[in-house]
Amino acid sequence: MKTLSSILQQTSFELTQGDLTMEISSLTFDSRKASEGCVFIAVVGALNDGHQFVQSAYDLGCRAFIVEQKVNMPSDATIILVPKTDRALADVACSFYDQPSRELKLIGITGTNGKTTTTTLLHDLFTSLGYTCGLISTVVNKIGDQSSPSTHTTPDPIRLNALLRNMVEQGCSHCFMEVSSHAIHQQRIHGLSYTGAVFTNITHDHLDYHKTFAEYIRVKKQFFDELSSESFALINGDDRNGQVMLQNTKAQKRSFALKTPADYKGKVLENEISGLTLTINGVELCSRLVGEFNALNLIAVYGVSILLGLDSLNVLRGMSNLSSVEGRFQYVRSQGGITAIIDYAHTPDALENVLNTIAAIRKEGQKVIAVVGCGGDRDREKRPVMAGIAAKKSQQVILTSDNPRTEDPMKILQDMEVGLTDDNRAHSLTIVDRAQAIKTAIMLAQSGDILLIAGKGHEKYQEINGVKHDFDDFQLTEEFFNQLKK
Repeated sequence: MKTLSSILQQTSFELTQGDLTMEISSLTFDSRKASEGCVFIAVVGALNDGHQFVQSAYDLGCRAFIVEQKVNMPSDATIILVPKTDRALADVACSFYDQPSRELKLIGITGTNGKTTTTTLLHDLFTSLGYTCGLISTVVNKIGDQSSPSTHTTPDPIRLNALLRNMVEQGCSHCFMEVSSHAIHQQRIHGLSYTGAVFTNITHDHLDYHKTFAEYIRVKKQFFDELSSESFALINGDDRNGQVMLQNTKAQKRSFALKTPADYKGKVLENEISGLTLTINGVELCSRLVGEFNALNLIAVYGVSILLGLDSLNVLRGMSNLSSVEGRFQYVRSQGGITAIIDYAHTPDALENVLNTIAAIRKEGQKVIAVVGCGGDRDREKRPVMAGIAAKKSQQVILTSDNPRTEDPMKILQDMEVGLTDDNRAHSLTIVDRAQAIKTAIMLAQSGDILLIAGKGHEKYQEINGVKHDFDDFQLTEEFFNQLKK
């Protein structure tokens, strides 16, 4: 239990009614979860304004309210007025859970692509070297060897601080977490103490939310602007926006790259379906991961490890044993010699990177068949771009559903078809049913061909009209391989 005054220590506020001596047992910004002993924070969101639900929270027993607009409440309610409730939510969550981020080496990874792979590789590497670590990612959250499902790339401040506190109590020394642009903009990570931050890249994505690319960059930069002088900022030097991230940061500035001078410089020597051979700062590393984009991820992992004080040779030995992350260039081969690659690529840049990687490893005569979709209720501008990339860089493309959500799947596919030229259309198909699209791709493939099944990666569902149906690209591909005996 905490007193109301103790959890407001990091917050600028005005007490407009009541007192600060009451004991607090929980926090919520969802009025449906309010109860006696709870503080309700009225957050103003994109769809709902929490101030509309203060009475509902009161009716459920809540008597402490943090608001940014004046509200009329019964005399037994305590009302705290703050400039912004989203920042206050993060501040009180940090205080309520006794600032857990200060007791860990917390590393945040942000960027359009590569966040999940980099965080997961760091977690797996440090775990293999004997550290007890936490992981907060799009795919899964982990505390030591315990896993729990992930609902958001970066959780809300209450859930996030609760996770970090649990990590501390379970003996974790490090936590590696994805930091999404939504989380930065919505103040979910406000108040956390980061040991280091990593910028992987920034490309066309989330413009349905951020509206402009300039705003998307500004939000990413905000993460680095707020780092302390005791932390480090590690950026991808091959991305021209990497230097933008460093402009106002107080953190130690470091870089990693393949093509430009950097503190951690890599060079790809071999790139095969079986893995990569590369050098990092002149020392050779053999990895099971495939592709230039994974080479960059590996160099970032190396850079973070060195900045955290690990021995370079121990790091390189550990990195040689790392495996690909679920749904990130994850492949399965049929008995007949067809290779299917399942990848989460759902942005133009990610899709192009994966197809370029396949082009680099395919042998003469091997055909590339790409199965590609775009999500509903998301950035529409990337739909024709992704279809055009898929058609240009494969010998056969099948446009299909991803997660249509509340949109008409055919409308999404029509948006994608705009990106096809007349020549592209000669080797493209449109199949709404994703399972049928994958099956058709396998039926079209011959021994030696490479299938790319892009967009959903690790996801085990397909969301249609707000309902999540069981759907696993990897499992389905294996089943069709067996059924069709290809």
